[in-house]
Amino acid sequence: MSLRILIADDHGVMRRGLRLQLEQFPDFQVVGEAADGFAAVQLAAQQRPDVVIMDIAMPNLNGIEATAQIVKAQSAAAVIILSMYSDEEYLLRALSAGARGYLLKESAEADLDRAVRAVAQGKSYFSPAIQATLMEDYVRQLRQKGLQDSYELLTEREKQVLQLLAEGKSNKEVAVMLDCSVNTVATHRMHLMQKLDLHSAAEIVLYAVRKKIIS
Repeated sequence: MSLRILIADDHGVMRRGLRLQLEQFPDFQVVGEAADGFAAVQLAAQQRPDVVIMDIAMPNLNGIEATAQIVKAQSAAAVIILSMYSDEEYLLRALSAGARGYLLKESAEADLDRAVRAVAQGKSYFSPAIQATLMEDYVRQLRQKGLQDSYELLTEREKQVLQLLAEGKSNKEVAVMLDCSVNTVATHRMHLMQKLDLHSAAEIVLYAVRKKIIS
């Protein structure tokens, strides 16, 4: 079966370039193009794409808000944010909105097909440069605060739970995979978040990207 893909970008040249690149692959089918966030939400409702490639900065409705609306309406749709920004604030906003991938425009040509296949399989995908930038920023923040990374304080089971949660698994799915109760997973989740000073599912993913636990 072909992967159904929707492209949302306010630059026509960029949309055409993305379409040409995607249509090189016989298992990819571009089912629509949108020039703004509002149109992307409408098209996603009509076409029910498997993957949405979403520019972060668009008129009428920005890519972050459009992503949140699409994911809320269609939980199976995997959104890849396309952006010029590699800083933590934008990535955290994208993850909080429900995006599964984050690509820098400068590396989209090299990473696009891998990103589409990864998010379509329920995985996450981030431009390699994102990981390096996030790790550098994280280390700098720790030094400024006189702190150390607490990853090694996690138990082996907490590390397993961290990775599975960062990959997008629910507490119930993690419980099945680790053959334990949902309450046990919830306890591990609470403990690892306390140890790492994390406060949301998006921050769990962000931390895992920094540490190259997921890619």
